[in-house]
Amino acid sequence: MLIERRAGPITFDWLKGGTRLMSEEIGPASFFQSTSRAFGETISARRTRPELVALLCAQAFDSFTKNVAIQAEGDPALACHGECAGCCRLRVVATAPEVFLLARFISVNAAAFAERGIMLLQRVADADRALGALSEEQRMAAQGACPLIERELCLAYKMRPLACRGHAAFDKASCLAAARGEAVEAPISTPHLVVRSLVQNALMASLRRAGLAWGLYEINRALNVALSAPNALEQWISGEDPLASARIPDFDMAEAGAIFDAVEG
Repeated sequence: MLIERRAGPITFDWLKGGTRLMSEEIGPASFFQSTSRAFGETISARRTRPELVALLCAQAFDSFTKNVAIQAEGDPALACHGECAGCCRLRVVATAPEVFLLARFISVNAAAFAERGIMLLQRVADADRALGALSEEQRMAAQGACPLIERELCLAYKMRPLACRGHAAFDKASCLAAARGEAVEAPISTPHLVVRSLVQNALMASLRRAGLAWGLYEINRALNVALSAPNALEQWISGEDPLASARIPDFDMAEAGAIFDAVEG
């Protein structure tokens, strides 16, 4: 099973104890298949409806939250509680639905934030110019904060992508040091990483089957594109890829597609 962390693919062949879905103990391949089918049903039912993006994201976030709670049962307490922006200087990749969800949040709330002196649209444009084309290693070295961070808090925390949800640390000090680029091994929750990756890949596989753009995009560049192009969402729903310029080059779509085909049978 292909697992995507921030950018590079890695491989896992297990989920601790199996993932409980609909009162059944199933393995990662079965979980992937069931989750992908569920996403596919949502796409089929709401393909032309404006709420498709929000529904897919809600489905993904709910699946992640419920299943990671099962997989992480008995693990040490996390140091991440939403008030720390240490990892928000790492490169974040997201699927198209996650990008469009955040773009909608920004466009709807931009005026209200501007009244508080937070110019979100300008922040996103500036972040794209400064960070959008950087590799994962270059992004860490640049130490540029996500444009949605204000006083160490995420302005769109409830809508943060799976990549952000799946990066969960057990020790704050070592996590902050690692995010600064120091040679420190930060203990990260494997269940969060695995479940995030399975849900994200299941979503991507369902988008691919439906003929929708299913790649992984650098969040700053993708947001700037989505906010700058008035018809970007409509183009994506029609099967085009308006976010193509934001695709991360180190994600092998041919390899991922072949793995999806193999797992889905």
